[in-house]
Amino acid sequence: MRSGPKSSGGRGTKTAPDQPVRVERGSGNVFADLGIPNPDLALTKAELVQRIRGLIAGQGLTQAKAAVLLGLDQPKVSALVRGRVEGYTIDRLFKFLTALGQQVEITVRPAAAAERNVFVTSHG
Repeated sequence: MRSGPKSSGGRGTKTAPDQPVRVERGSGNVFADLGIPNPDLALTKAELVQRIRGLIAGQGLTQAKAAVLLGLDQPKVSALVRGRVEGYTIDRLFKFLTALGQQVEITVRPAAAAERNVFVTSHG
């Protein structure tokens, strides 16, 4: 027999109905919101890796085949597609995208006062 509080049916933590839930608007960069160092770089790398992961899946590549294309071993491809980007520069991630058949373009333009962040966009 089970002891302790009753299960909430797998819905997570219970809150009392009279307790307000605090909601805070994010900055648009989850890494900044979590206090991670260099949040703009972390977000850029995450977006590039998301694109790399999508290309590998979209081209039907196994991790072993992707490893050959990217010049990595399979365990490193596995770690990369799971978001492990420590040790990879933006330049190296760009090279991976090129190896996967993508053209990488960098645009530099003056930012409006409200746009002083780094964003990566992909066209696909």
